[in-house]
Amino acid sequence: MTRNCRICEVSLTAGKNWYGTRIAKKDYTCRDCHASQGNSIRMFVNGKYVPRTHPLHKAGNYKSFDDAAFSSLTNYNRTKSGHVYAMTNAAWPEWIKIGKAIDAEDRLSSYQTSSPMRDYKLVYSVHFDNRNVAERKAHTLAALKTTHPWNKHDNGEWFKLTDAEAIEILKEITID
Repeated sequence: MTRNCRICEVSLTAGKNWYGTRIAKKDYTCRDCHASQGNSIRMFVNGKYVPRTHPLHKAGNYKSFDDAAFSSLTNYNRTKSGHVYAMTNAAWPEWIKIGKAIDAEDRLSSYQTSSPMRDYKLVYSVHFDNRNVAERKAHTLAALKTTHPWNKHDNGEWFKLTDAEAIEILKEITID
């Protein structure tokens, strides 16, 4: 006996991929669709459960918080708290990226995806209630730290600094 799944319309064979309970008269769901319905209010990022209390909670399965955040851009823009981090890459040994993210480890993971050598390294990160303000202060301090012509406040997030200098800058930041 075969039936069609009411969600994905796949042809189901009894005993193989058919969920054992009839949902309504002649209305069946396959195992995959039934399982996804059961998790319709849960959020998973990279296989890890994220509670509904998280500021970016949006039901579904995501590879990273960036994916989740940009799929619910309204929540991302409203979320002020997060990390300001210093990150390096062996390809540019004297340069450090100072940036912001809701979760620094998650941001590192997304950078690793774009690097065939997986050579990004998180040097240091600090959590702030307002990551936007903290990042601006970090960029200003980093630009003042050295006289290298590339270290201008309007030149992005990469600065010619040592790991120790970047850590010191992130530790200096205070938000009133």
